[in-house]
Amino acid sequence: MKGSELLRVIGAQVCLHATMAGMRLATPLLALQQGYSAAAVGVLISLFALTQVFLALPAGRFADRYGFKRPLWLSVIAAVVGAGLVVIFPVFPVMCLAALLTGGATGATVIALQRHVGRSATNPTQLKRVFSWLAIAPAVANFVGPFLAGMLIDHAGRAPADMLAFRISFGVMAALPILCWLLARGAHEQPPAPPVAGAKPTRAWDLLREPMFRRLLFVNWLQSSSWDVHAFVLPILGHDRGISASVIGSILGAFAIAAAAIRVILPVIASRASERNVILASTAVTALVFAVYPLLDSAWTMGICSVVLGFALGAVQPMVMSMLHQITPHARHGEALGLRLMTINASSVAMPMLFGSLGALIGIAGVFWVVGGVVAIGARATWGLKV
Repeated sequence: MKGSELLRVIGAQVCLHATMAGMRLATPLLALQQGYSAAAVGVLISLFALTQVFLALPAGRFADRYGFKRPLWLSVIAAVVGAGLVVIFPVFPVMCLAALLTGGATGATVIALQRHVGRSATNPTQLKRVFSWLAIAPAVANFVGPFLAGMLIDHAGRAPADMLAFRISFGVMAALPILCWLLARGAHEQPPAPPVAGAKPTRAWDLLREPMFRRLLFVNWLQSSSWDVHAFVLPILGHDRGISASVIGSILGAFAIAAAAIRVILPVIASRASERNVILASTAVTALVFAVYPLLDSAWTMGICSVVLGFALGAVQPMVMSMLHQITPHARHGEALGLRLMTINASSVAMPMLFGSLGALIGIAGVFWVVGGVVAIGARATWGLKV
């Protein structure tokens, strides 16, 4: 894949993902302004991820069958309709529908883009490089979307956060997916993988019978759970240490910046380090950071740990995506990506509830140590990864 095409694909993902990220900020604010409870807002926010859990496998199969552009075009339509409906009908039920549509569109786009980029790479080193660059897109989108939506809500209306400002914000979010299509429509479509003669019909769950795929999925789940526990438990730990909300936010922001920064560096070291070694190093660093975190009581030391953890966890996804494309059949890349996305999103829904219950039993420090211990034990699975 040429550099200019990869840049356009990254820009396309930023635009569509930013729509969901912006809507995820704007719709809860409008719901709260309209008098809805925190519980209702929580349901609204969860709907952005819910569609991705159930849509991931069908979206993967669809991408395997039709390639890159048709899934992307349908995702663009869904995102435009979802955000556009709230411009016309800014009421809570329509906001819930918009959350389902924009969340599902983002998930389907991620699968189609990852499949397209992976099939365009010609060797393992190029796989690591292109996925390192592609992994930067969500980090950029998670900044651009909320920042743009927030600025428009505060400054685009006759008064801050009036209905006109919200409508303008939703309108801009609805326009971003169109820009996504304009950027990606010129991408070179790879020919579909030819069917294997005499092959029996397959199901996505059949992929779990492959030992290496199961191992990779487990390792990816460990890293994703570590990401979730840090985002969920750090604010509680910081509060217990008497650290202010703004400082806790800065510590989490430092984690996000480090996770994005390492993905800029990864293409440089892709030819010098194997996927397994990068994931193994990340696993060891994550376990060590989780062991140390609860012992700290100052914002500076917690910030250093946050940055180190961001470097470690941020390096994993490109390596996992590179290995996944090497160990699964070309004709089933979409299914494999869908199964991975479904697993990660389902975990992100369930893990906070588990962490909360565990924290009530053994304390917040105990949560860090338990998860760190599980990650350390999981290093054995990481050691067994191979392509």
